[in-house]
Amino acid sequence: MGMNLGKASRGNADPEVMVDMNTTPLIDVMLVLLIMLIITIPIQLHSVNMNMPPASNVKPLVEPEIVKIDIDETGRIFWNAVPVIDRNELQAKMAASAALTVQPEIHLRPNKLAKYEVVAYVMAASQRAGLVKMGILGHEQFL
Repeated sequence: MGMNLGKASRGNADPEVMVDMNTTPLIDVMLVLLIMLIITIPIQLHSVNMNMPPASNVKPLVEPEIVKIDIDETGRIFWNAVPVIDRNELQAKMAASAALTVQPEIHLRPNKLAKYEVVAYVMAASQRAGLVKMGILGHEQFL
């Protein structure tokens, strides 16, 4: 790499000022960014493999019963529009539903003002009872 000092002017021994920009720091920054990009590309292309069940067009032989569980803004729980008195009654109904040969589908519909504690309790109770088909309805009220 060379350096241009220019020609000396009339009688003055001082060199002329260079007006060219020093691009060495810019090239260094560009190379560092390029190396960072090369290192992070494999991380961004990492995929998560999911085992999805195979698609089937076969209708089930028996249509499952649908149980609608509603939770109002005060935290009261309704089982097919009938109020549930306490948590023991809810657990008993869930255990009876889980014992059926064809488990019912649970459609949980919480009010947007309901406490999360109640919704989480209903979901955990259904999991403890062994119910495997559950869907949460009414999500459009949260938009």
